[in-house]
Amino acid sequence: MKGGILQKVRGSKLSLVLTALMCTTLVIWAWEKTPALSVIFPPLERFDILSPVVPAKTSATSSDDTHRLASADKNLSAADEMESSSSNETEPVLSLPASESSATSTPNNSTSDKDLKESPMQEKGECNYAKGKWVADTRRPLYSGSACKQWLSGMWACRLMQRTDFSYENFRWQPQGCVMPEFSRSDFLRRMQNKTIALIGDSLGRQQFQSLMCMVTGGETSPEVEDVGKDYGLVKAPGALRPDGWAYRFPSTNTTILYYWSASLCELEPLNKSDPATHYALHLDRPVTFLKQHLCRFDVLVLNTGHHWNREKFRGNRWEMYAGGMPITDGELADMRNLKNLTLHSIAKWVDSQLLQHPQLKAFVRTMSPRHFVNGDWNTGGSCDNTVPLAGGSEVLQDRSSDPVAEDAIKGTSVTLLDITSLSQLRDEGHISKYTLKASTGMQDCLHWCLPGIPDTWNEILYAQI
Repeated sequence: MKGGILQKVRGSKLSLVLTALMCTTLVIWAWEKTPALSVIFPPLERFDILSPVVPAKTSATSSDDTHRLASADKNLSAADEMESSSSNETEPVLSLPASESSATSTPNNSTSDKDLKESPMQEKGECNYAKGKWVADTRRPLYSGSACKQWLSGMWACRLMQRTDFSYENFRWQPQGCVMPEFSRSDFLRRMQNKTIALIGDSLGRQQFQSLMCMVTGGETSPEVEDVGKDYGLVKAPGALRPDGWAYRFPSTNTTILYYWSASLCELEPLNKSDPATHYALHLDRPVTFLKQHLCRFDVLVLNTGHHWNREKFRGNRWEMYAGGMPITDGELADMRNLKNLTLHSIAKWVDSQLLQHPQLKAFVRTMSPRHFVNGDWNTGGSCDNTVPLAGGSEVLQDRSSDPVAEDAIKGTSVTLLDITSLSQLRDEGHISKYTLKASTGMQDCLHWCLPGIPDTWNEILYAQI
């Protein structure tokens, strides 16, 4: 009798185990095959960069030569803050054909079932963040442009200018077929605990840096945040208007956010160190010295270059082109488009070659921010007076980037593309335009963006990708 009861109990336990195994198998199969579940439970490998492993940190400072080279990489006149010239010889094709790139749609705040079902990338656990649409969102902006004075330059704070229309602030980017996480400053700091994020590039990179600082602090005055620029040699040189960059540490999570100015991303070498007016060798196939010195300290790296690649900038900065340690004098390589192409490919490959030594590093190349000058350029009467959001359409449908040079440069590498070109192209109303803090110079800024504004979206996409 006892044996019969025992046998029945064992049989029941075996049935329960088999049932549990079958249910688990079905759930795992459904997870892999169902895009919606992939949205709810993203693959863990996306967050490898946010693991608790802390890389070894080293301290270094820049020499006087480094300050001289950084000064040679930037011209501090008002014209150079515009970062454009009458020469457009290196501008990528940024216009979006209506038939394949943009389409006007009614803004909304929801993600439809159709959006979630149509993306084959989502089935692979991936998302093309550059493909999607702008939707109205009353929860934007993420910070106050009039309150974020600790981090935001006045020349980009349109809330402090004569501008009266701020409807450009009330939109967010919705990728097609996947959900972009809401930016949370506490979550960002938690995930970036004991980590350093570095942005290296031109003044559009500086805008992205200031945007990120405002986002992470909520635009609030934050006396607890420490200036650690000296740890990276980022101090104002004698006679300079500003340092070569900035670095700030959030002590609660030991998170550092820094920016370094390098318009070309290339190493600069004075051709005659004893001559204050010396020309500089711009080594197109060598990364900027600051990057080589401090790469081991970074966990997230965002690189950008673009609007300085024209003859006028090269002459003004006294740059002479070098590759393989030799000057470039003529031939196909001397074309500006080819020069920028060589540089981006060289930098991307160099960074990729360093990833085995620095497995904690997640590296990005950000695509080019579009200009919106109409009827001229920055110095020939060009303007961008439109204040109507999404007047040219709200949607990006193309799969390829509108910056093919950057897109091609990262192919075959583990460097990630931060593609912001097409989505920014739709937002011409978000530029500084004719508004200034001081008396108008008659020139409009159709290159830089009002903050809060479009660069906030670049950082939201970066947040999603890391």
